[in-house]
Amino acid sequence: MHRRIWVVFGVTSAVAGAALSAGSASAYFWDQSRSDLIAKGVTVAGIDVGGLRSEEAQARLEAELNRRLAKPVGVVFGDRRFTVHPASAGLQVDVTGMLGDALAASRDGGLVHRVIRDLRGKQLPARIPLTAAVSHKHVAAFVHRVARVIDRPAHDALVEPTPFATGLRVIPSKAGLAVKQPLLEQRITNALLRIDGRTSVAVPTRAVAPHWWTSTLKQRYGTYLLVSRETFTLRLYKNLKLAKTYGIAVGQAGLETPSGLYEINDKQVNPWWHVPNSAWAGALAGKVIPPGPEDPIKSRWMGFYNGAGIHGTTEDWSIGSAASHGCIRMHIWDVEDLYDRVPLHTPIYVG
Repeated sequence: MHRRIWVVFGVTSAVAGAALSAGSASAYFWDQSRSDLIAKGVTVAGIDVGGLRSEEAQARLEAELNRRLAKPVGVVFGDRRFTVHPASAGLQVDVTGMLGDALAASRDGGLVHRVIRDLRGKQLPARIPLTAAVSHKHVAAFVHRVARVIDRPAHDALVEPTPFATGLRVIPSKAGLAVKQPLLEQRITNALLRIDGRTSVAVPTRAVAPHWWTSTLKQRYGTYLLVSRETFTLRLYKNLKLAKTYGIAVGQAGLETPSGLYEINDKQVNPWWHVPNSAWAGALAGKVIPPGPEDPIKSRWMGFYNGAGIHGTTEDWSIGSAASHGCIRMHIWDVEDLYDRVPLHTPIYVG
């Protein structure tokens, strides 16, 4: 009796095991036949590819992404518009890689999980992001071309002598403009890789400050000298305002006081006269004359260019004429007054 029961149990177990093995084999072959099938609910770059075989999904992705990513991007600044095309930006889309990720997601979870999911018709909510890139080199070159059109340099505020050096004119400062190139590169890259239809970006810019604003120009020119050879006057400016006007003598014909913009580069009290090696100096040429009756450089000296400078004179009759050998002569009391007001490196314009 017991033997009969064990025989029946053994036969039943064998039949059940055989049935289970057959079912497992069927499930395995059924699952393998769907190895290139993307699970329902899967999207790639926002495109539904669920339920499609690999080749079908690839064809759909290529067609849809080509349509969505083919639009050029407009780069806008005011009334200026520039256009960058995806192809010229080196756009590359990794369709194969995204399909591989979609299939990997579809095959995740094991055989039993996949069979139950498919038999129940459940969807797999897997979203595979867009895998694409543009050439940084190409985008940067495009942005550089845009910047060459839009950028403008800042201009410092300047001081300009009026004709005959009788006054000063202030040229106002101007702020410049520069494209924020790294940020524009990022915006263009993002726009080229968007699939929601955005086709334009604004050019980001920043102001470029001049080194010297109009409001700070007075700090730059605390002192300024204007020499007018036409009117035989020297004008002293403090913080760009006329402080005093002095009568002067300038160089005679053939020995003119040099014109141009210079700076006071030498200051001396009771200076020695280093006589130039010039024909007009005669026997004194090349000599050094100490302060005294023989020294025509009286009281003060303010040199500015190649032996030319401002000094006092006892020949007061020459003031208001072209009588010197290239220097600027002043009454002694005037040159002493001026000397204390003029620091080294003061700009001096001789017109």
